[in-house]
Amino acid sequence: MEKRNYKGALLTLSGASCWGISGSVGQYLFTVQNMDSRWLVPIRLGIAGVILLIYSALRYREKVMLPWKTLNRAVYMLIYGVLGVSCCQFFYFLTIELSTAAIGTILQDLAPIFVLLFTCVISKRFPKFMEICSIVMALFGVFLLTTHGDISSMNVPVGALITGIISGICVAVYNILAPKMSYVPVIIVQGWSFLLGGIAGTFLFKIWTFDYVPNIYGLMGIAFVVLVGNVLAFTLYISGVQMIGPGKAILYSFAEPITAAVISAVVLGSVFTIYDAAGFILIFAMLWLISMDSRKGNQR
Repeated sequence: MEKRNYKGALLTLSGASCWGISGSVGQYLFTVQNMDSRWLVPIRLGIAGVILLIYSALRYREKVMLPWKTLNRAVYMLIYGVLGVSCCQFFYFLTIELSTAAIGTILQDLAPIFVLLFTCVISKRFPKFMEICSIVMALFGVFLLTTHGDISSMNVPVGALITGIISGICVAVYNILAPKMSYVPVIIVQGWSFLLGGIAGTFLFKIWTFDYVPNIYGLMGIAFVVLVGNVLAFTLYISGVQMIGPGKAILYSFAEPITAAVISAVVLGSVFTIYDAAGFILIFAMLWLISMDSRKGNQR
């Protein structure tokens, strides 16, 4: 059992780190290669979707079409895939484009707060004391990140703050709907989600109208965010979650914002202050409190 837990923790940590590195590569593509998130994200999602669905077709065959067998399943697939997974990807990368990979990642990590609020509304109850504490810590963490302690200044662009929070809401959407998709292997659901997002983004943003041709480094960056940021990160992380459960996995997902912050500061030259560190710590503490409270509830 210990060996399984160790392996699960390592897989989860590796997957989260891949997401963090991918976010930093995305920041490089926006700041150095002058890519537009409206152009990059549909391409990233579409290619990743094709790769995962081809693999799923070879491994699972007839199960690939299960999400479209009934109207009810199709509706859930569309909401989960487009409003959840795909919109999360777009707003996450848009936040990075408007700020940094570290900020985009940490704002996305507010998702558990939105899941918690949704749970309270559905259960018709008020948040518990520890849940209120976690919300306050998260809000104060965002305050430090965006103002550096000076309420008269805003160190994170308002647009990035808004898109980052929307990204967190989208993460909450697909986490809430995930149990509805448990009748089919997760890799199939993700493959359809990515493909749907790629198709929707292609026509919504009309990417063929963008006058942009990537150079060799741009192509390498695109390949990296597709293979490492989508295919590899997803496979590693979900494999780890299946071994150790979501309660423990959320703790190891801290590797994502930490990796993004370190790479942004050391490699890409982003400024990282003591206020940023304090904001990160408070949001990490929020995630820890929520996961600990959830595990206690499951043991009752």
